[in-house]
Amino acid sequence: MPLRNDPGSAPSPATVVLRDAAILDVETGEVSAPRTIVAHAGDIVEISTSTRTVAGAEEFSVAGTTVLPGLIDAHAHVTQASGDFAEILSWTPAYHAARTARELHRMLLRGFTTVRDMGGADTGLRRAVEERLITGPMLKVGGPIFAPTGGHALTRVVDGEVEVRRALRAELRDGADHIKLTLSGGVISRMRIDSLGFSEAEIVAAVDEAHLAHRYVGAHVYSAEAVARALRLGVRTIEHGNFLDEECLALFLERGAFYVPTLATFWAIVEGHTGRHLDPDARAAVVEVFERGLESLALADRAGVRIGYGTDLHGEGLAFQLEEFRIRGRVQDPLSVIRAATVVGAEIIGEEGRAGIVREGARADLIALDGDPSQDLSLLSSGTALRLVLTDGQPIRLDGSQRRRTT
Repeated sequence: MPLRNDPGSAPSPATVVLRDAAILDVETGEVSAPRTIVAHAGDIVEISTSTRTVAGAEEFSVAGTTVLPGLIDAHAHVTQASGDFAEILSWTPAYHAARTARELHRMLLRGFTTVRDMGGADTGLRRAVEERLITGPMLKVGGPIFAPTGGHALTRVVDGEVEVRRALRAELRDGADHIKLTLSGGVISRMRIDSLGFSEAEIVAAVDEAHLAHRYVGAHVYSAEAVARALRLGVRTIEHGNFLDEECLALFLERGAFYVPTLATFWAIVEGHTGRHLDPDARAAVVEVFERGLESLALADRAGVRIGYGTDLHGEGLAFQLEEFRIRGRVQDPLSVIRAATVVGAEIIGEEGRAGIVREGARADLIALDGDPSQDLSLLSSGTALRLVLTDGQPIRLDGSQRRRTT
């Protein structure tokens, strides 16, 4: 069957009905008896046992599958379709947009109906998805990554409280959903991984500006020192954080902050899928970062820290967006990993009650899988069990389900 809602295709009906839906409650782990789900104008308007005909609706039978909320990747880079940053800089804006549109569509076909971009995507790209000019997940964007002189990664450099406030005010005025700061070095960076980025005064200024706009700051950090510093200064989401200690765990709980590990990006390097240009010493360092990241995830999970699902993949690595499920399954139970990619992700992006959950009044962002992923996490990590994706009430993928239009 051809994909629905490809750019240029006719819009789908405003009402969609899923029949015989066994719904996974991601909070309790319970799977319901078969239900009828009615979505209209992008929202779930009814979940019931009704078998009545819904006039004008497009109907899908999802019997034999498990329906759960669409997935949320809380740390992605949708504009980085190449792992070679120099190549990305050589692209024209039109070509870059076309490559990005293709990656967004692929993410949707993996079951990701919401993505929080953590460096690169702007409000124009978010608008293009909202207006259905391109097919992709709902986007939360923060524009460029902000770093001090000598800081990590391809970023916008700002120094001093005045520059920080001026730069953030411009992004927030233009509609940024969040702000990202690099508060330490990185794995592939000229700035040492244990170095600290920005002064405390600069971080406080950034957090203040985000709060004034009713937004928040997420921080790229690795060492326990950098994580604890960020949390004490009001950062809301910790990205990566591969070297946590007990102080970090206590601060997460005290401040109500979120932890977003991104283990898939290190796994991809360790397995040779990306980072082929790295020398042996750098590759050995990545192995340690990956293993320590697994240990930190296990510690945070046991401590009750709120953990989101992130991947931080680039270029060829984007194809492994679902691998994070398998990796986390090494140290977490399946339902905890599923919660990270649904209900906790929704809290991170400020969409609790609207995304990451299947209930009346929520967004009609749903996926249907052959089997129950809370019992077998490989159903998500493999990608082969996916049968239906519904995003904003629009059917995107259907393999094997029965469909009919009512009158």
